[in-house]
Amino acid sequence: MSGAVQTGWASSAGPAAPTPAGSRRRWLLAVTVAWAVLLAGLTWISVRNDPPTVREQRSLDQAGPVVDRAVGELARAAGAAGLLELGPARVASGCRVTPFADGARLRREVGVLAATGDERAVLAGIAERLPASWRAGVGPGVDGPELRADAGEFVAVEGRPTVDGRVRLVVDTGCRPVGTGYTPALATAGDPETAALTAALRALDRPGDAASELVTAPCPGGGLARTAWSANGPGPPASTAALAPLAGNGPLLDQPPVYAYRSGVVTVLAEISPDATRLAATVGCPG
Repeated sequence: MSGAVQTGWASSAGPAAPTPAGSRRRWLLAVTVAWAVLLAGLTWISVRNDPPTVREQRSLDQAGPVVDRAVGELARAAGAAGLLELGPARVASGCRVTPFADGARLRREVGVLAATGDERAVLAGIAERLPASWRAGVGPGVDGPELRADAGEFVAVEGRPTVDGRVRLVVDTGCRPVGTGYTPALATAGDPETAALTAALRALDRPGDAASELVTAPCPGGGLARTAWSANGPGPPASTAALAPLAGNGPLLDQPPVYAYRSGVVTVLAEISPDATRLAATVGCPG
């Protein structure tokens, strides 16, 4: 008798029939479509309801006050002798936050005096006077030194020379949901900048009572930095030389068509061309 032991029996039904390839593909396609729809739904619900965790989910109205405070910090860091002007807020729409929603970005600029050759030192000085939490620093850029900083809430700050005796500091939110939109804080112009702007307009034979725009930013220690500015189209021929009598001890910047000078606590900046004349009168932040 054989010593081999039979441990099982072969199935009389034979091997299982393979699943048809067409059925498997249809099943996989259905699962994939269902998963994609589920992910899209969860993403939409998250964007609408979840607390923001990245820049793209913090709306423009939430970022606006952060931008304004950052401009005030830059005005203080530039110093009264270096600050030339606060630029108005610029809102650009049309960017895409997600595949489901359009967005917009908010930018504000600060102009600072920087003689040719001193741009890096000026930017480094500003970086040193900014809050430590901004982690500001100056490094090499494509066209010269660049300042980079993080003002918080995903608001970026950059600064670089403009090759005409100035550096431009830019505060930028990047693309965000609009929310209720950006609304500038209401403020009224002060007497010093209004008087200085009127005097400059008259010196250039422009209407001294021309309507002006006002932009402001909150100073870190309280109060407001303010720039009153006026832009006029073509008019009587004008030259920066007409402003020399107002410059007192001499101009801060004389690189036609750009001219800047101090009048008491006010810095006046003029940009004159045959097509337009733009004047800005600025009072900065203390210390």
